[in-house]
Amino acid sequence: MLKNIVLFATGVVAAIGLSGYITVSNEDDTTPVKAKRALDWDRTRQSSLIPQVMDDAPNEITWKMLSDVTFKQIYVQELDSYFWKPTFGPGVKAFEGKEVYITGYVIPVDYDENFYVVSRYPYANCYFCGGGGPESVADLRFTGKHRTYKTDERLTFKGKLKLNADDIYQMNYILEGAMEYVP
Repeated sequence: MLKNIVLFATGVVAAIGLSGYITVSNEDDTTPVKAKRALDWDRTRQSSLIPQVMDDAPNEITWKMLSDVTFKQIYVQELDSYFWKPTFGPGVKAFEGKEVYITGYVIPVDYDENFYVVSRYPYANCYFCGGGGPESVADLRFTGKHRTYKTDERLTFKGKLKLNADDIYQMNYILEGAMEYVP
């Protein structure tokens, strides 16, 4: 009886330590094999969270994918203020430097400077107005001529995704060579 209790307790501790992987064990099972199965399962689960990126065509990226980021407050002495420094997850990193397209609401930040962003939310709820986080906007860096966009136009844009974790004067997500796109 005591042997069964010890085996049960050991199995529970192992299951907790293996990221939720639980197998029914008996005295013939070996822990290293169970641990290997758990690690293989965890690698498969994690790799399924990383999207397949194509190089021959623009990849659709969604706002949910862009939320694969965490933020840490850092103090910037020159501005005497705190800012959120992003750490991008593997799902977002998979798209870095790749041609992507995303659909959202256009927000003209500065018409004179040709500064537009595409937002997950309309103007009333966007990052600048307090409704969303920094992961909910992407800077549109146009090349060449483009039309003037109105606030809250819902459009799709494509460009090369640039991740910015260091320059506090720029957005975390930037679409280089942005242009309107019809998938």
